[in-house]
Amino acid sequence: MAVEQLPGRVREFAHYLTGLLARLDPDTGWCAVFRQRDPDGMRACLDGREVPPWDVVEALLQDLAGRYGAAAETETDTARALYAAALTAYDALPGARDALGDRLDVMLREQRYAAERQAELGRLLAEAVTPEAADALRLDLAWARDDHARATARCAEIRARTAELDRAAARDRRGRGVADAGPPAYGGAAGSAAGTDRPVPVPAEPAHPASRKPGRRRGGARFAGLPDEDEAPVAVAPAPMPEPAAAPAARTPGGARFAGAAVAAAPVRTPTAPAAHDDRAEAARVVEALARLRAEGRSGEAHALLAEAAHGPAVRFPLLAERLDRAGLGADWTTLLWETASLPAARLVAAADALAAAGRRADGEQVLRQGVVRPAAEIGHGVLGLAAEGRHREARALLDACVRARTPQQAARVAEPAPAVLVPLLLDAARGVSEERHWDLVHALRVAGLAG
Repeated sequence: MAVEQLPGRVREFAHYLTGLLARLDPDTGWCAVFRQRDPDGMRACLDGREVPPWDVVEALLQDLAGRYGAAAETETDTARALYAAALTAYDALPGARDALGDRLDVMLREQRYAAERQAELGRLLAEAVTPEAADALRLDLAWARDDHARATARCAEIRARTAELDRAAARDRRGRGVADAGPPAYGGAAGSAAGTDRPVPVPAEPAHPASRKPGRRRGGARFAGLPDEDEAPVAVAPAPMPEPAAAPAARTPGGARFAGAAVAAAPVRTPTAPAAHDDRAEAARVVEALARLRAEGRSGEAHALLAEAAHGPAVRFPLLAERLDRAGLGADWTTLLWETASLPAARLVAAADALAAAGRRADGEQVLRQGVVRPAAEIGHGVLGLAAEGRHREARALLDACVRARTPQQAARVAEPAPAVLVPLLLDAARGVSEERHWDLVHALRVAGLAG
């Protein structure tokens, strides 16, 4: 999208950001870090093609305060007001909801990788044999901790923006009321003969800037937290230090996120007495270890322990929930649910089933909703894997969560891997939600060219 086509509020914030950077030393502090690690991302934000995460703006304001002292104290209020207006305008562009969903998936994977990295570095630090090696590991650990904190903050920001878009869409639907014309009939020989089942034309609107596919891969961490489509997430900018140094090289995260959908997970087992005892003992061990790590301030290792627990048997989830509540670790239960949402399809549904069976239906529904906040095609492949194994109830549960939690346009994209199989399943799930959702999905599938 050309700069002159951008909303005025986005251009206004881009101009403000340009002025802010002009007042900073480009070779020191955060300004230097961002320029060195992702010049393309910084340029995209200065051009208004992207709006940086708030933590990036906040870091630059720290540079400003360090340079100008008390004279810069009122700058944060100005920056926050301009930033909020720019986000509202940016998220109103076509394709914003899909772009946010894709970005959240990336940041959730980055969050998990940072936690794993912290745990790994913590173990290496405990085994360091020279002061030099220990110092290097402490520096790497500081970067990993900041990566995790920034990924967590960005996830929260993206979820808030997504929720606001959903509220706006709901208000719009209520405002339309019964004034809308009835939707066209789906399928049918008469409709096909008359040509009414051709894809609905899409208005010629510019795509959301974040949905554009770049022509080449970019090096370094993304200034705005928007990795290229074909690029593995890499570490974000480091914590403020007197002399910023190069970040440790990032490896490809190993998060599940449906990538392992073809690997069948064991169904929820009905525990025998010995197995139930083992699960209770393991849940107790995990919570005791977690409480100890939290008391010692070892948050990275605590998060890694939760990530490991998410891959345990489904029957342990209710036991972990109960013990975490009793230990006053309710926030860790929320984190565990988010980690569980990254599991392959079959295991995700198994965890939700186990929670519902234990009287925690709300938690089960929550983990399914969180589990479908990922690329739509991955959901489609996960459903296909379940259907191929004859696990139609689990496939239906996943699709039901998808059509409830995602917009019709996003849900329609789930059918892309195999429209002939997935379109009927999607429509059946949508019909179970409401007649309005069913017709909204029919329309979205036609616009996407996935239904005749």
